Amino acid sequence: AKPAAKPTLVEKKIGGEKNGGTRTVQAKRMRKSYETQECPRRLKSEHTRFRDHKRKLRATITPGTVLILIAGPYKGKHVVFLKQLGTGLLLVTGPYVLNGCPLRRVNQRYVIATKTKIDISAVNVPDNINDVYFKKEKTKKTKPAEGEIFESKKEKFVASPERKQDQVTVDKQLIAAIKSREDKKLMFGYLKSDFSLKNHQYPHTMIF
Repeated sequence: AKPAAKPTLVEKKIGGEKNGGTRTVQAKRMRKSYETQECPRRLKSEHTRFRDHKRKLRATITPGTVLILIAGPYKGKHVVFLKQLGTGLLLVTGPYVLNGCPLRRVNQRYVIATKTKIDISAVNVPDNINDVYFKKEKTKKTKPAEGEIFESKKEKFVASPERKQDQVTVDKQLIAAIKSREDKKLMFGYLKSDFSLKNHQYPHTMIF
């Protein structure tokens, strides 16, 4: 047997002498507002999502190419290109032992590719070095107490022991690759030097 249907109307007691004592109301209240569409859908957009973008790389940038950074805290440094990460950013390093530039991500817009290249076929970059590896940890902001507004200082970045070890591992392999070259002394000096321009020197007329 089918269960008895629930009543849609219910008799409710009402207080007050002149209100009749009872009133018939709906058992389930009606909604205050209704959506204009029963099943709202997300409209299609012509813009592609970032994850669907094509990661193009300049033809002049290949693994082992020496690049010149033209922006950021290490601008002017000569760095070695290792590989392209999932987001399209370039993974480069100084090596750190030579010019102080650590493993970092760089947009290819902010580099000048040179014709100098190092054979890094024997260099094994750890698999854990990816975009997540460089993600900064978010710290919860706390309201400063009275008198601490001007005393608070920004926390300086400190490399973790894991990152330091990865830097040493990559640097050792890169140094060994440079030492295997005939012009190793010249290459060491080239990577240690900073790129700069003098009067009447124009980058677009130079061959790097």
